[in-house]
Amino acid sequence: MKIWLDGKLQDAGSARVSVFDHGLTVGDGVFETIKAVEGRPFALTRHLDRLARSARGLGLPDPDRDEVRRACEAVLAANPMALGRLRITYTGGLSPLGSDRGTGGPTLVVALGETTRRPDTTAVVTVPWTRNERGALTGLKTTSYGENVVALARAREHGASEALLPNTAGRLCEGTGANVFVVLDGELYTPPLSAGPLAGITRALVVDWAGATEADLPQDVLERADEVFLTSSLRDVQAVHRVDDRELPGAPGPVTAKAMRIFDERSAADFDPR
Repeated sequence: MKIWLDGKLQDAGSARVSVFDHGLTVGDGVFETIKAVEGRPFALTRHLDRLARSARGLGLPDPDRDEVRRACEAVLAANPMALGRLRITYTGGLSPLGSDRGTGGPTLVVALGETTRRPDTTAVVTVPWTRNERGALTGLKTTSYGENVVALARAREHGASEALLPNTAGRLCEGTGANVFVVLDGELYTPPLSAGPLAGITRALVVDWAGATEADLPQDVLERADEVFLTSSLRDVQAVHRVDDRELPGAPGPVTAKAMRIFDERSAADFDPR
């Protein structure tokens, strides 16, 4: 396995990042996860746009977009596989211990892992913790994922693949690594970005392609929604058949099935939608 580090391809087994890298010591970094099909990254331009926005939000210099593209191409070429998880990680680099950032410049790592297509349906749980819709990291895809690790572990304990969180106002926000959509009386809705969720790439495409409405929703909408589905770069559109102890029989329902079909067709027709 080959990864990109320090401006070149390296063997994954021997590549090393400093133990003083700010991404390791304090989570000072941003990242993107991209679906790669037969060596082709999906929606790469949109992902690079978000990587740059996240970096600016942390006060990191803009990534060199040409280098990141070269790195992705090199890693994909060096590791052929049918379906892959392409991960771009961009951190504050070598820094002193503590929150102050060093002056050595950022670290860029691009790696690829093999994955499989997700099931058409999944189970989710709600958790007692909240997203802070007014925090300094709100809307940024940072490597500070400790809260997500804890929430996802809770989901796994209950036989689910995702945990859904409200924001501090008790409004529906997002999952640990996915956006959420609900169907009410045949209409498709998703929380607005003002509620605090990450601006998911797949979320934006589904809003556009499937005609979803952004709406401020209470967390308990999950108790009465006719259909629920998740979106993410690796899930695409995935129906939910259980929320906590509530079963949603027949998942994927008609609105979800239509969104799944539209996403499959549109993404196959344009692998880098702008």
